[in-house]
Amino acid sequence: MDADEVLARLRSLANPGDLAGMARVGIPTGHALGISLYTLRKLAKEIGNDHTLAGELWASGIHEARMLATMVDDPEQVSDKQMEAWVLDFHSWDICDQCCSNLFDRTPHAYRKVEEWSRRDEEFVKRAGFVLMATLSVHDKKADDRVFREFFPLIIREATDDRLYVRKAVNWALRQIGKRNITLNREAIRVAEEIRGIDSKAARWIASDALRELQGDKVQRRLDERGK
Repeated sequence: MDADEVLARLRSLANPGDLAGMARVGIPTGHALGISLYTLRKLAKEIGNDHTLAGELWASGIHEARMLATMVDDPEQVSDKQMEAWVLDFHSWDICDQCCSNLFDRTPHAYRKVEEWSRRDEEFVKRAGFVLMATLSVHDKKADDRVFREFFPLIIREATDDRLYVRKAVNWALRQIGKRNITLNREAIRVAEEIRGIDSKAARWIASDALRELQGDKVQRRLDERGK
């Protein structure tokens, strides 16, 4: 399918009744059609990988077309330039999270972007840096603990950012690293305790929420079973 065919297909799947629900969870709906992720993933499987098509879908500006672009693009063909252009288009938490977890964390540039974007001031660019930390912790099964240990100073540094979509992503990154294995769990708990001592409402929330999960019975049981 070419871009015109895909966009026509998306418009035929539009469900305006879903837009109110999107708005309630903070997703801008001005350029949205109201199509579920489930439906988009089915369409992505039908299309397969197509780097050129992904670029054209992203350029349309339609929310669901951009979501679909993150699902059909080829991570090996994604350039640094493309990542920098797309990240500046992030205007909602869901497109940020889907792009990072579907595509960006599988590119050769992912770890470098963690470092670069976590230092940036733009809310969704900074969020993207920490979402990449979280999704790499889940998806990169072969990475050494050292790689994720190097994220802890970045998490501590940004723990005082009280913007909603940043602090939630910082918290997510800390929790996901701490659920990777028992060694990182203990280190993430120590980091959370350090963050809890910072005189910042955002830092205290990040730490308390992370400790609640990382020290909880469910996570501890799973890590113990995994280590046996």
